[in-house]
Amino acid sequence: SLAPVDKGRDAWLFVLAAFMTETFVWGFAFIYGVFQNYYASSPDSPFRGASLSALSAIGTTGLAVPYISGLILPAFMARHPRWIRCMQWLALGLGTGSFVLSSFANSIWQLIILQGVLVGISCGILYTPVILWLYEWFVERRGLAGGILQSGTGIGGAAFPPLIGLLLETVGFRWTLRIWAVAFAIFTGIAICFMKPRLPIPAVAQARSAPIDLSYLKNPIFAAVGLTILVQSLAYFPVNLYMPTYTSLLGLPPLDGQLVLSVFNLFCVIGQVLIGWMCDRMPYSRVMMFSALGSAFAAYLLWGFANSLGLVFLFVVIFGTTAGGFNSIVPPATGDIVGPSSPTSSAIFGSFAAVKGIAAIIGPI
Repeated sequence: SLAPVDKGRDAWLFVLAAFMTETFVWGFAFIYGVFQNYYASSPDSPFRGASLSALSAIGTTGLAVPYISGLILPAFMARHPRWIRCMQWLALGLGTGSFVLSSFANSIWQLIILQGVLVGISCGILYTPVILWLYEWFVERRGLAGGILQSGTGIGGAAFPPLIGLLLETVGFRWTLRIWAVAFAIFTGIAICFMKPRLPIPAVAQARSAPIDLSYLKNPIFAAVGLTILVQSLAYFPVNLYMPTYTSLLGLPPLDGQLVLSVFNLFCVIGQVLIGWMCDRMPYSRVMMFSALGSAFAAYLLWGFANSLGLVFLFVVIFGTTAGGFNSIVPPATGDIVGPSSPTSSAIFGSFAAVKGIAAIIGPI
């Protein structure tokens, strides 16, 4: 018999494994600002003196590639579920190897390929099963489950900056990347071992063998939510990427920038869970309004006047809580477009992710 939906040991074990995957797959991308600040300013950096736009291209590529892969990977894995486990292990090897090789890089273009493109492909493959299987395990509590697992980005983003900053100052970026590669391999490998689908693979393959229904592209709800995600992401990604650099321009030491980024990502965790919880209890359109007004208030009234560390912290607390949890509206919005258990759900999620990928490239520029 099938495991129950929305409850039980297996459902929450999936959430735990997905949370760990999220932490290490997206954690690095969302702390790249610490590396960028080191690359640009450290006397030991071989990239010191390079333009900030060239250095930011490493981070934006690492964000954009896994997001944009959402246009292809969910549909491919949905039609070939037997290949998913093999693809996960191959992607883990690709990501680990790319981190190790990037530790030998001496040119920015090498980091863009290794730390950006190849790591991005790896992360896209590793994360796609999380999205596919979330829709199998959760229906009524999907918003909460999605908020919890997606908060892994914030947890990693809160815990990693001081640790990465300490490693960068003590052993340099080369050994920092090698240490990260080992941690990435171990913890993501454990997550793969415990992550599994709810539905038997033969049943899934039979159900998803039909051509993908693209009629959702004509749905006005899809267009409205997609446009909102684009605008919101254009505002969100530059804050995440440039906050350590911004604090440095204020004359603050690197540790302060790392702590600001940690606090920002920590309150993104709170926002993920809070907005996921709200989406389970009220129309997600109201939750979107709450997020938009809160983040706009923080940006216009706080960041513009943030000329001290205290005001910067206040800004990231409010902006992280309201803007950082915005992605939790995607599961209920997807259900509103095609229903709670449609096989098209993963394609819609991937389309929204691709929109965020475009914003990840455009926003910081």
